[in-house]
Amino acid sequence: MNDDLIWQTKLAARLHDPAEKALVLLRDPEGHEGGTSRALHRDLGFHNLPVKEWLDPDNAQVLDTVLFKHGIPIAMYKTVKRADWWAAGADRPQWPVDTVPTKSGETTTSRVVNWARVRWTEVPVLIHPLTGTPFDLGHLADTDIGDIKARSFEHFSRLIVKEGEHVDWKRTLLAFWRFGPELREGKDSGQLGHLWPLLPAETRVPDHSIWDHLDLTSAFAGGFASDPQGEVALLALSIGPVQSFIAAARSTSDLWAGSHLLSRLSWEAMKVVCERLGPDAILFPRLRGIPQVDVWLRDEMKLPAQWFAGCNWTERTTDANPLFAAALPNRFVAVVPASQSREIAQAVEARVRTWLQDLGKNIVDRLLEAAGLADGTDKHCHRQMREQLQGFPEVHWAAVPFSLIRARDESKQTDLDVTQLSEAMAPFFGVAPGQACGFLETPAWEVLQKEAKFADGTTFFSPKPGVLYPAVYDLAERVLAAAKSVRSFEQVEQKGWRDSLTGESEWLTDDPVLLNVPPGKRKSRRDEGFREGDHVETLWTHLADEKPAWAKKGEHLGALSAIKRLWPSLFAEEVARATGQPVGQVPRFVVSTHTMALAYQLDQWLDAGAPMGGELRDRLADTDSVPLPRKLARKYGQRDVLEFAKRLPGLLDAVREGENERALRKVEGLIKEAFALADGGQKEVRLETYYALLLMDGDHMGRILSGDARYAITYQESFHPEVQQRFKEQAQHHDTIKAYGEQKRALSPNRHLAISGALNDFALHVVPEVIESEHLGRVLYAGGDDVLAMLPVVDVCSAMRRLRCGYSGHDPEQAALDWRAVRRETRMVVKEGYAFLRGQLMRMMGEKATASCGAVIAHHQAPLAMVLRELRAAEQRAKKEGGRDAFSITVIKRSGGVLSLTAKWGEPLDVLVALRNFLAEPAVSRRAVYNSLLWLQDLPPDASAGMLGSLLAYQFGRQTSRIEVWHKHEGPLLSNRIAALACKEKARLDWLARFMGVAEFLAREARVNVKDAEPATAKLSR
Repeated sequence: MNDDLIWQTKLAARLHDPAEKALVLLRDPEGHEGGTSRALHRDLGFHNLPVKEWLDPDNAQVLDTVLFKHGIPIAMYKTVKRADWWAAGADRPQWPVDTVPTKSGETTTSRVVNWARVRWTEVPVLIHPLTGTPFDLGHLADTDIGDIKARSFEHFSRLIVKEGEHVDWKRTLLAFWRFGPELREGKDSGQLGHLWPLLPAETRVPDHSIWDHLDLTSAFAGGFASDPQGEVALLALSIGPVQSFIAAARSTSDLWAGSHLLSRLSWEAMKVVCERLGPDAILFPRLRGIPQVDVWLRDEMKLPAQWFAGCNWTERTTDANPLFAAALPNRFVAVVPASQSREIAQAVEARVRTWLQDLGKNIVDRLLEAAGLADGTDKHCHRQMREQLQGFPEVHWAAVPFSLIRARDESKQTDLDVTQLSEAMAPFFGVAPGQACGFLETPAWEVLQKEAKFADGTTFFSPKPGVLYPAVYDLAERVLAAAKSVRSFEQVEQKGWRDSLTGESEWLTDDPVLLNVPPGKRKSRRDEGFREGDHVETLWTHLADEKPAWAKKGEHLGALSAIKRLWPSLFAEEVARATGQPVGQVPRFVVSTHTMALAYQLDQWLDAGAPMGGELRDRLADTDSVPLPRKLARKYGQRDVLEFAKRLPGLLDAVREGENERALRKVEGLIKEAFALADGGQKEVRLETYYALLLMDGDHMGRILSGDARYAITYQESFHPEVQQRFKEQAQHHDTIKAYGEQKRALSPNRHLAISGALNDFALHVVPEVIESEHLGRVLYAGGDDVLAMLPVVDVCSAMRRLRCGYSGHDPEQAALDWRAVRRETRMVVKEGYAFLRGQLMRMMGEKATASCGAVIAHHQAPLAMVLRELRAAEQRAKKEGGRDAFSITVIKRSGGVLSLTAKWGEPLDVLVALRNFLAEPAVSRRAVYNSLLWLQDLPPDASAGMLGSLLAYQFGRQTSRIEVWHKHEGPLLSNRIAALACKEKARLDWLARFMGVAEFLAREARVNVKDAEPATAKLSR
């Protein structure tokens, strides 16, 4: 089949149900399949397609008058119908039907029984697919059918792309996929515009959108049409390694570059599938709305640029641009033609490695040019780059064909034979061939494989192959895991001195003789102490002079480290081109740890007007500016004093690098005086030198993706509330039907699309909002359920809590808000499994999904590699010691001491913040915790909560000079809450000591936001 016919089939699949189906079902005299869909078929010219291309091979003599059905050729119609059956079988519960005679009375047809029908516009409810929580949209019955259909038709008509007089089928398919869910014109900005992306595919089971169903139908149809036998397979593919590649970092810029480059490699892998089969062929992750995908659609697929004008990636000209977000995971799952699965996987591997080799050559050319060593020839460093990149990244894949499932009734795709599927699964479950295993031995399959009847004689639809998606997916994942365990290694000989970051490969050089020169002998002529004959210059010593952002003094990097180091600069050029800015005008992605440590004090200083003495002003005038946290830039962007804030951390760093202790003390004194002026000039100010790194990861994501019953809702919970009630009435006398309703829903593509959509919105919208708008932090990585961010110490507790709430879509502090009042909220609202932000309603992971978080507070001069090791250890403690759904905070003191605290979310974090706020009061002795810890040593290890609470209250009361402060923070209540938490731990006194120690560290000056330092009595009372 030629390419046009593939894209035509996919378009027909996208039009088999109109987008407005839920709004017109049971209301439109033309039926939901008439109206808009039929009109668009005509507009696209399906009726003018060459009929001979679509002759049914089983009925080649059929008359021209019946070669079309619903406006498309019969063979295409059959392909789309089969795809629709498979998609519906995979995504929806079965439904009872009865038979009715046709008008002629000669035959009968099936229809859904009356009790299972829903007039959705009268009771518009959405069901959260991951929690079963209903979301009531109000009343939509007064929506005019004619107006809805006209607006839908007009919307899609504008998305038809033509070359001259002819439809460009591929580009039109891409346009329908990308912009179909968006009604962005002026008149569509009302209720329908907000509701449009959420319209359900099935009014009786409103837990997935019409767009999910159309995507899946198009994926199946494209796969069927592209395969000579009409067969499809599920392709699971991953690239790596992940952790080791990201972890090799000396700066926050390296850290960001590793994660972002891996995300970009993932997109290069996915692009192979998108080019051949369309982005809807990829079921996980969901690609719609990902900025990097939009750039491809606009620049390579040539969709009209004006369609992307409202996207924020086209407007932001700084590294706040969402293109800088590493939004894609290192794996994907796609529906592909079965006969092409191997060739597609091999093409993916070739594409990512070729892309990286091309990037590597560009990197070496840039390095040589910057060092003044370029002469147009192929140098030793070019060969090193090629050799060190061989076999990277690793690409693992597995494909499982759906042909393992056979429909004995081909005409209806029912009566399923799973013999071959069972035999393929057996080795991975350690059972004998033919023995049920995996999904095939679950209660869900026991119910779904049988045709059950109600007492009134009505029956469920018979299961179609799509219902076995869970088994095919599980088998693909197991085969992929097996493929990863068989790794081939190509030994690359490395003779000379190694890379400064990884210690694994030779550093790049234009002269291989230099690889034998030890580090102490490599210097630039500009370096102090350089002696001719004793020292030699290298590519990297030149770069340290000419391009210090690419190489620090003494650094010598290998291939992968060099690519990561230069990637921020190269990608900034890409963003400049994407946004139409002059190359070089988009800043690199980097905020120093020192700047982050000072962020809160800079905010307080700027808020007071940035007062300073003349000497400091003069020093800042001669200093280069550095990037600031985004919230500061946004908050003070219109004030001239912001430029002083940009230069202040740079001044400190420049003086410190000069290694003149006296000059450093002088500059620190000037800055302390300036900060003291902002604080009224009544006390001496200490400069904050600590910052925080935060790492959050979703819990049990593998189980959630695999459809584990602990994270699934029942079939009955996915029903519309009206149908739930009627179903219970019908099923109360039928055990099989009742069991079906109570059975946990099987894994489905809809579940994967829902999870992927939630993770995309979390990473692209919620995480930046929490870290960079609500707090003074910086997102280093946000991809799916993984978040890595840098924050000032003052914000770390609040940001951790808010991220956790945003991930599940539930913040107890916002639970009482009425949805009708939400639009008036200026900050993001998260409740009932959703997040509402600036007019956009986004479905999150739901309350059943939990996340664990590690945080490290360290001195800004602490080696980043060491801090990252502690950060990963903290996250693992949260998952293991905390039992998941927990947090762990580690404090690395400059003096060498280490404190750590692990606890569950909720009350422990609230009480920690309350204790911090109390200890931060000037009336509370700085020795309050120290003195309290002394008497802990004399207590019995099994001290009761009552004893601990009363002793804590006594000690804290003694350490408070003003009784009103003690009462303001409800000292006795706070002490009892701390004691109660400690008594839940095995080593209660040790945990209590760590809890108070962390709180005391957080309570020191410049680590408590005065606006947040009010007593948390409301939280404690809850």
